[in-house]
Amino acid sequence: MKINRIFAAIVAASLSATVCAETANPAAPEDNALGKAAASLHATAARLDSMAAAPQASGRQATHYDMENGVLPIADNRGFSLQSADGRFILKPYLMLQTTLTYNYYADEGLDKAYNQDNIANSGFAIPFGIIGFTGRAFGKIDYNICVNAAATGGAILQQAWIDYAVSPALRFRAGKQKTPFAGAFLTTLGETLFPMMPTSLTSAVILPHSLNAVTPPINTGWDLGFKMHGLIANKWGYELGLFNGTGGTVNTATKTISDDNHLPSLLYAARLTFQGNGPMPMSQGNPNLTQLGTKYVIGLSANYNNEAEYESTNDFRAGVDFALLSGRWSVAAEAYYMNMGFTKRQKIDESYNYMGAYAQLGYFVGRDWQLGLRYDWMDRNGNHKDGSLNSPAVVCNYFVPKTNIKVSAMYQYIGRWGHDTQLDRDLDDLGIATHTACVMLQYAF
Repeated sequence: MKINRIFAAIVAASLSATVCAETANPAAPEDNALGKAAASLHATAARLDSMAAAPQASGRQATHYDMENGVLPIADNRGFSLQSADGRFILKPYLMLQTTLTYNYYADEGLDKAYNQDNIANSGFAIPFGIIGFTGRAFGKIDYNICVNAAATGGAILQQAWIDYAVSPALRFRAGKQKTPFAGAFLTTLGETLFPMMPTSLTSAVILPHSLNAVTPPINTGWDLGFKMHGLIANKWGYELGLFNGTGGTVNTATKTISDDNHLPSLLYAARLTFQGNGPMPMSQGNPNLTQLGTKYVIGLSANYNNEAEYESTNDFRAGVDFALLSGRWSVAAEAYYMNMGFTKRQKIDESYNYMGAYAQLGYFVGRDWQLGLRYDWMDRNGNHKDGSLNSPAVVCNYFVPKTNIKVSAMYQYIGRWGHDTQLDRDLDDLGIATHTACVMLQYAF
């Protein structure tokens, strides 16, 4: 486009100079023709400029809302994209790699001291994510995303695979393997979280006072197969309504039936409503390229019901409220969530159990490339039928290596216990969770 513009300008200038040089003579028909030709070339150059700028402007407008792709947005400036001249077709290959070095120190409970005398386990190097994928747009209305996580096993290797058809910004339909609309910490773009580890209150399995439990779920719902309707109304109000298998990201097959208890399909029924008062909120908790964005915030309400069949399992209801804000160098996020577990009739347990969790975190960019963060996480892991809870303060330091797309994170987290009636309750409440965790992560993405 620039070459065409320069060529048109040179020709137009030459023709205009010829006309001006002969203005002393009476206007001849050929002079008028030359003037018209020059004007026509100027107009053509202007049209070429507008055509070149249109796809770029479209990409800039799409950047924020497209961050819900989960890894890299379609219009992201990392790496490269293949795009048609009219911007209706986009293909973006991407990669994200995380390597971690983790140190976990556990309390004595649950450890066999004959084989583990130093209380250190599950430590060393790991690759949580080795993602290769493609995202993009077709016909100007269909977004798509497919990626594999080579670091996973089984069905979790296929991390995402979905298409999203937009009737309008307010009415979109997405089908495939995707993020379930619940916790804001999980919906945040992968690799742009403040901490390299999600809050323990979302990822830890709950504790039930029964020996026969086929399912001890966490509060977070994670990845799943399903279908949802979603959109953004008036550039402020977002909604998501979905049906999912409820089997999580490790299952890629149809395994569901009808619930004998509720006589409904044994699926996960999910809904989420958000308000974004200053326009679409980037799904990010820290990106140096967003510090000049101004103030953006989101307030979200989420609920879902996992309707199980007549297995040795539970029907789970979850609800949550979340808030996130980006303002200059500051990043703020806070959430609270609740889960009710009711056993199926086959379990012959009439009692239901309630669990709660919450966290709040604050991040700040010190300079352009350094980000510091604090988080406090709380969980009632043993349910409201017993006293006591887990409390987890954490700190983090992130460094974004300039002009490389490399992010280095270092965090420390402590799990504390308080309010338990007995020492046994205290010992059981953090079973399987490290008391001290230190983690260094190296991340690269394009």
